[in-house]
Amino acid sequence: MNFAQLLFPDFSLILIGYLICRFTPLNRSVWSQVEQLVYFLFFPVLLFQSISKSPLDVGAASNLVGAGWALGLGGIAMAYSIPYWPGLRDHIAARQHAASAQAAFRFNSFIGLALADKMAGAPGLAVIALLIGVSVPLMNIGAVWPMARHGQRGFLGELVRNPLIIGTACGLIANLAGLHIPGWLDPTLNRIGGASLALGLMAAGAGMQLRALNHAKLLGSAVLLIRHLLMPLLALGLCLAFRLSPLQSTILLMFSALPTASSCYVLAARMGYDGPYVAALVTVSTVLGMISLPLALSVLRGFVPDVAG
Repeated sequence: MNFAQLLFPDFSLILIGYLICRFTPLNRSVWSQVEQLVYFLFFPVLLFQSISKSPLDVGAASNLVGAGWALGLGGIAMAYSIPYWPGLRDHIAARQHAASAQAAFRFNSFIGLALADKMAGAPGLAVIALLIGVSVPLMNIGAVWPMARHGQRGFLGELVRNPLIIGTACGLIANLAGLHIPGWLDPTLNRIGGASLALGLMAAGAGMQLRALNHAKLLGSAVLLIRHLLMPLLALGLCLAFRLSPLQSTILLMFSALPTASSCYVLAARMGYDGPYVAALVTVSTVLGMISLPLALSVLRGFVPDVAG
């Protein structure tokens, strides 16, 4: 499978979003509204539909959930450890690190869902939807915790109001209860899901910016090293340790190499930290994703047997 060719359409949408935002009247103020629409409505609908309509093997899913949590905890631990890396202790500002650490382990759900759909269709969507659902609470705790003393709201309140968690929880409840989406409603939900992927990718491109990269270069390099190299290596080990299925292994490794979440800078700015610097990290991470995703999937094909493709 040519992963670079597979990824090209989705990264083309990111580039289109960037160009439209920078060079047309559809500027950042427009795309911030699009981002909210996707995040609060379209995305939760897609997660609910993907999880509720696919048969759930509780035994197999438990291994995937365990691997997902282990990946998240490992990423958080590595991000928190950056100030203790050799040679970095005297070069890392505590506040800068608190705001930036999240970029090492959070992930861009827009890109992940689009790629899972492209690579494996509905089964792939169901796998990554479950991964997103179990990872979002953990990642949000990891992101908010070091900044919590400056936040206006407690992190528990933010977790229970998170639309991705709500969509996932409702999908799991419906699946386990044996509830099904009515046939007449399914086409509408399919259209909402398709729109969420395209608009989400374009919104990720519209949010990219390269300003504020002239300081804290060592911190930024360490964060991006974790996001685009150490996390995929950890995921590879977890695929083997948890004996994941070929599909689950493929999706987990792809998930581990995703660019960081575009909402990282929103959280940092809202909690009184250096939002522009975090936005610059998000931009570089999005570009690096075009390299780390094909490499991660190629590594998986070489080290995990019986991977389809």
